[in-house]
Formats: sequence, C-alpha cells, structure tokens
Amino acid sequence: MKVNKFLDTLIVGAGFAGMYSLYKQKLDGFNAEIFEQGDGVGGTWYWNRYPGARCDIESMDYSYSFSKELQQEWNWKDKYGTQPELLEYANHVCNKFNLKENINFNTKIIKAKFNKNNNKWLVETNDNQLIECKYFILATGNLSTPNTPNINGIKNFKGNIYHTGAWPKKMPNFNGRTVGIIGTGSSGVQSIPIIAKTAKKLLVFQRTPNFSLPARHSKLPKEKRDEYKRDYDKYRKLAQNSSFGIAKYQPPTQSAFDVNDEERNKIYQKAWDEGGQAIMFSFTDLLTDQKANETAAEFVRNKIRKTVNDKKLAELLCPQDHPIGTKRLCLDSNYFETYNRDNVTLVNISKHPIDEIIENGLSSNHSEYLFDDLVFATGFDAMTGAVNAIEILNDENVTLKSKWNNGPKTYLGVMVSDFPNLFMITGPQSPGVKSQMILSIEQHVDFIHSLIKHTKHNNYKDISAKTKEQDEWVIHNNEVANSTLYPLAHSWYNGDNIKGKTRNFMPYVGGVSNYKNICDQILKDNYKGFEFS
Repeated sequence: MKVNKFLDTLIVGAGFAGMYSLYKQKLDGFNAEIFEQGDGVGGTWYWNRYPGARCDIESMDYSYSFSKELQQEWNWKDKYGTQPELLEYANHVCNKFNLKENINFNTKIIKAKFNKNNNKWLVETNDNQLIECKYFILATGNLSTPNTPNINGIKNFKGNIYHTGAWPKKMPNFNGRTVGIIGTGSSGVQSIPIIAKTAKKLLVFQRTPNFSLPARHSKLPKEKRDEYKRDYDKYRKLAQNSSFGIAKYQPPTQSAFDVNDEERNKIYQKAWDEGGQAIMFSFTDLLTDQKANETAAEFVRNKIRKTVNDKKLAELLCPQDHPIGTKRLCLDSNYFETYNRDNVTLVNISKHPIDEIIENGLSSNHSEYLFDDLVFATGFDAMTGAVNAIEILNDENVTLKSKWNNGPKTYLGVMVSDFPNLFMITGPQSPGVKSQMILSIEQHVDFIHSLIKHTKHNNYKDISAKTKEQDEWVIHNNEVANSTLYPLAHSWYNGDNIKGKTRNFMPYVGGVSNYKNICDQILKDNYKGFEFS
C-alpha cells in the first residue's frame, strides 16, 4: 500500500483532549492532524446526546484554562454544562483556533505499526488511507466505547434499540410508547426522569442500585459567572492544588468521628442542600475508613427512604453492596422522585438476571416484560476499550492489547514501554476519570508536548518509557488504590463491567495536585523514566 500522507503527529479523537493537543502542535509548527470517526468535534459530548445528559462538574470549572481570552468571551448558561451547551462550546473552540482544517472527520483509525527502521508509525484508516507519522497520540477518551451486554435474543427485538453512549442526533419521540431501560448508572440516572415525562410507561431494569446525590442544577446567575471571571486565576490554582481538580472542593480537615452524630448530620445536610459531590468532601476519611464511609452512606439512604413513597421500592433503590463514592457517584435531578410516578416500574434483576430479549420485550424469572423501545444505559468499556479497539503493534509485532492481557501497564498513564513515540492522554494509571477531566487533559497534553519538543529539539529518533519505572508506577498506583475503599466496589474502575476483563483498579487516586507535582519533578530530573535514542 502506498503512503497517502506524511505527518509529524497524528492524533486520534477530536474531543477536548484531541483539540487541545492539536492546538499545541500547531502553535509550535508541527505538521499535525486529528482523525475522528464522528462527523464533528466534542468527543463525549458529541456521542452522548441522551435525554438529560450533562456534566457532573460545574461549567465554570469544566472548561479550558489555556486561553484567558476564551475564558472571558464564553458565557456559560447553566450551572452544569448540558450536552447541547458543551457541544456548542467544543465547536466554538474548534472555530476560534482554526482547528477544523486539520481534522479528518468520518475516519476511523484501525491499525498502527511502529517501524524501527525509520522510527515512524504507519497508521491505517477504515477507508484504506495509510499515514506515516513520527508521534502517535491517543486522545481516545476514557468513556468512549459503549458496552452493550451480549444478551440472548437481542437480534430478535423488533422495536428501536438505543444506547446512551451512541445516541442518535435526532431525539427519539417516546410519547405514548412503553420504554424499557437497562442500567441505573450515571446515564440511566440522568435519562430516566426525562424519558418518564413523555413515555406512556417506563420499565427500569436494575441490577445494582447506585448512590446518587442531587445536582441542584439551575441556570447560572450572571453575577456568579462574572465573579468567577474576575478571579479565574485564583479558581484555576485552587483546582490544580486540590485532590480532584475542582476549585470548590478543597481537602477536608477533620475525621467523621471528630464530631458527634448531630454535628455530623448537620454537615451532611448542608452538603446535601448545596448539591453536587459536596458530601464526599465533608471529612478526611470517607474514602479510607469503612465506618466513616457508612455514616455518609446511611445519610443518603435515609434521603432515598424519605423520597420514595413505596417503602419496599425505596429499599430496592438503596445501595448496600459498596461504600459510597467507590463507584462513579451519580448526580441527579429528581431521579428518586421519578419512582413515585404511576407510569414508572422498577424491575429488580439482581437475583433473576435477564434471560433473553424477545420480539417485543424481554423475559426474566419466567416473566415477560413488554415494551416498544429498549434503551441500554450500560456504560462503557472504560479506559482501555478505545485504545484496544485499534490494532497497535510495536516493531516486534507485539500488540498493545496483548501486553495488557492481565491489565493495563503504563508509565504515568502517558506512555507504555516498548511502544516508542506513542502517547496517551489521561490513560490508565493517571487521575483521568477521578478528576475534573479538562484540567487533567490540559496537564497531560502540556506534559506530553514537553516530551515531544525535547525529542525534536535534541534530534532524537524516538522516546519511550523505561520498563523499570513503568513497573514501579503501576505498583505505586495499586498501593495508593489499596489504601482506599475503591477496590471494594464492583465497578468499571476495576473493569468489572466487561466480561473477561482482568480486574485491575485503573485510575490513579493519589490526587491531581500530587500527580502534577510528580510529573513536574520528572521533567526537572532530566526526564526520569524516559529514554531517548
């Protein structure tokens, strides 16, 4: 096959990570292009168009910080960015910085092979293009490969099937229709209240109840927006110096047992009234001590019991199998209130899983549940799914997927040993999904760009991660995780939602501030853990 294009840098994905990476590359004169399988930018916010989709980080935080002009000119309308607003923002950024001319839409990367003879990657697309590049950057996202369970009979269903992670551009009309939805994670919690408003009947199939906190979503008052803009530098620094990259959530100072029961519940109540994830930042030990965690978990369960009228139903909605915060914490608008509606039915499939999909519904425990439309709110093959969807081979014909058979191994979530000039933005063993994503994206892109510039300016042929430092980082990542309650949950953080996936706790939960300090020190220490040739 003939090479169609020669690039310095090929970037996979036109979400917030890919766009910022392209911006940095163009700024420094690299011949760089993005290849994106969708027909527009936005990544997560391009694909996740389901009813009620919005970010769980407040919009003034969940935004780029690299351009002061961009910060000042863009006016967020909502407290939490909704999917339409976030997609509009992504397109605004794309247009403002003239990125579109370097983006190849409707093009999927299917294979990449490193050639040691010329230290270049040979990359193949689904339309048989062959591109040669020196630097290969995966900006593929942590939650971008939808997981549709392999349920018997799924091809027999005669109605419409939707997945929240691959929602159609034209919003389906559920008016007068009976809808079945499988899954009560974040996308289920957001979409169920909206679908229930128009559907004739909604059947919610729940395997595991999740903790969900009230978002307290609203329009963003102009005075709040203006105040933030005046002091944006202060808020950005607060975010960088926090554990999760959110300015308002600074590290707590006291244990849950430094106060009595009455005072503790007052603190929880204040956080509940504030909304968002505030409860989890009430005390120092909520994610490290099971007894402390249980005080917060039971507070939330009692809120569910007070909200849901049917007491038996309320108990089915109360999570009992994992500490609060150890699975992706959901934020909702009237989720539990929705179960008081006459047209909403919860079907508990924890003890009696779905047997099969039939032409007009599904069967479970010798009962048939009939519906017109089926919605999968079943999440993603998180953190590794999009990377493993590409056949990535090093010069010895070893695939990255095979290297990750027993779980991903990376150095800082940025590179993988034996795969030169291959970079990942917010990869496994980085804060990624356990942080404000755009903050982590910017930090990662800046760090990767420093590595690439150092490689270029010194006329090195390639850069790669050392195996020793990579192994040490993986051990450190696991030690940090095991010092918390996170591994106790059956969650996609561990890969538990994907059949056959080796269980590993993938995100780095040592905090974004600590992680950034480690990366900065590595640059000062002459790129410790990286080798150049």
